[in-house]
This record gives sequence, structure tokens and C-alpha cells, in this order.
Amino acid sequence: MKLLLATDAWAPQVNGVVRSLERTCAELESRGWSVTVLSPEGRRTLPCPTYPEIRLTLRPGKAAAEVLGAADYDCIHIATEGPLGWAMRRACRARGLAFTTSYHTRFPEYLRMRLPVPLALGYAMIRSFHGAAARTMVRTPTQARELTERGLQNLRVWPGAVDTALFRPRDKNALALPRPIAMYVGRVAPEKNLEAFLDLDLPGSKVVVGGGPSLQRLRRRYPEAHFPGYRHGKALAETLAAADVFVFPSRTDTLGLVMLEAMAAGVPVAAFPVPGPANVVIDGATGALDEDLREAVFRALACPDDACVDHARQFTWEASARRFAELLIPTGRGCQDGVYNRQPCPSPLPGPKPASTSPAN
Repeated sequence: MKLLLATDAWAPQVNGVVRSLERTCAELESRGWSVTVLSPEGRRTLPCPTYPEIRLTLRPGKAAAEVLGAADYDCIHIATEGPLGWAMRRACRARGLAFTTSYHTRFPEYLRMRLPVPLALGYAMIRSFHGAAARTMVRTPTQARELTERGLQNLRVWPGAVDTALFRPRDKNALALPRPIAMYVGRVAPEKNLEAFLDLDLPGSKVVVGGGPSLQRLRRRYPEAHFPGYRHGKALAETLAAADVFVFPSRTDTLGLVMLEAMAAGVPVAAFPVPGPANVVIDGATGALDEDLREAVFRALACPDDACVDHARQFTWEASARRFAELLIPTGRGCQDGVYNRQPCPSPLPGPKPASTSPAN
């Protein structure tokens, strides 16, 4: 099977969307799929206003035409609503090719935080973008219900996952700070609502791991907090496992992959009772959900580590990739009079490739 993935979110960006897409591609390729990624990597870009770490591709229409002309694809998936996403959408429609999309972030809410754009206008754009797809993948059932109420159709849940080999309980001595250690990991940006965490009156230490457009401002405003910057791979896993509680103050995330990573590391989660956390945190068992975030922190600290680990182990990348593959639509089953044939791709995700039985050279 040949898959074309078009995404404006890709390395070197560091976020849950990129991690999800990279790991899904790796899972598919390990099972014999051929995956081509159209991303800003290696292309001329300019920084996104207010968020320079995000790069916007110049001449995205040319890039989409080139990659479509280079090969025939069994399935096409568009992961983001950025310049490459819109260009691939236009190119597929012009060629009569069916495609799927996914909705990862609350784009209208994020846009309104930065510009005076009404939510109604933002969601009209979202309906237009995803309405052209044969199917749109969302991360949680709650998100599916909310978007249905906003007028989106043909939604299917594609659950998140966590690498439990990397994210697991480790030595707490990785951080030599007063305890308890309350930690956030992720983008340091306005939509993450980090002030709600950093303003809390808590014992011990507060740690914010990651980077983004708000990092320097928050460092100046909260000199008592610790901002070690980005961590990757094993260093991230060791840092995360050293926390006593993971604080997730965002009210707008659709999933929050890092919450699963925290629980896999044996760290309970404190969050607001909103979509995203409500779909992955078991209140009173693997963390605490409360409108009083300080109360959530103290309740989460009482949760057993092993309950967090056991819960996170249910979210495997193999299962997530299998679901993703099941939801893809063959490109040839295009739009006929405004109606898509929404049959899935054949043989969506075979098992692992058998080991070679050829004699060694």
C-alpha cells in the first residue's frame, strides 16, 4: 500500500501532532507500507506570525502538484489545515481523488487567541476544509460530538497512543529539586494556559519543559519556576518520570498525548475537567480533574503510580496505527455528484513482516 501524507506539522517542530504522525508512519512502514510525506522539511518556508517555530511553506500548490505527479497513491491523508493541507485538498479535488483528513487542534480557538477572528468564522473555515474529505479522523469521542454539533460530518475516532518502552517509571533522582515536583511538558504558548499552573500556590517545585513563543515572557514573570527548555527521547522520558504530578492546564487540547506519556511513566495527571483530559484521565485513579486546579494537584498526588502505568498500557501504537489504516479511503473511490464511496482501503494493516528464511550469505 502506498500512502501520501500531507502535513504542515513535521520535524523539527516538537509537539504531540508531529510525534503522532511520525510514529504512525513508522508503524505502517514496519508492516510493509510505502509512506511519502509532503511537509515543510527541505522546502522554502517563512515563519508563522506570532509563532516563528512553525514554518509555512512557500508555493505549496507547486509542492502538492509535484508529489502527486511523482507516483500513484492508494490513499491520501491530509493532517493539517495549513498551506500544504489546503494545497493538497485543492489538488485532490481537481484530480477527482478521494482523501481523508484529521483534526488535531482547536484551530478556531487558537486563531481567536491571536487575532480578532470570530469563532463562527473559524469553524466555517474548518467545515469547508474537512467537508471536502471522504472522512475526518478525530482523537476522542468527546471531540467527535463537539464537532458534530459544529456541523462537521463523517467523523471517526482515531485514538492516541504512547511508547511504553520509552515512557516508563524511572529513578526519581533525575531532578535534584525540592519535592513534590509539579511538571508541565509541551509547547509554551498562549493556548496552553500555563499561567493557570504557574500561579498556583504549591509546595515543592514547578517545572515547565519545552519551548515556544511564550517561553521568555514566562521565564521573566515566574523566576521561581524552572524552565529547562526542550528535552527529547530518553532525556525527556527521564525528566518526565522524575515528576511527582503532571499538571496539564490547557482547556483547548483535543487529546494531550503527553498526558498518556506521563501516566506511562507512573506520574498522575492534574487537569481541568474538559475534553482532552476527560478522555484519557480516570478521575481519582490516574489523576484528578477539577475546576480548582490546585485541588486537582493534591488529589492527583494521592493516586497510585501503578494505576497510571496500567491505564497507559492500553494505548498502544500498533492499535492506533491499525485504526488509522482502517479509516483511510482509496484515492480511486472519489467524489460522484458530491457523494463519496466511503469504503476503507483493502488489507488496511497486515501483521509484522515475517523474518527472512533465506540462508545467510
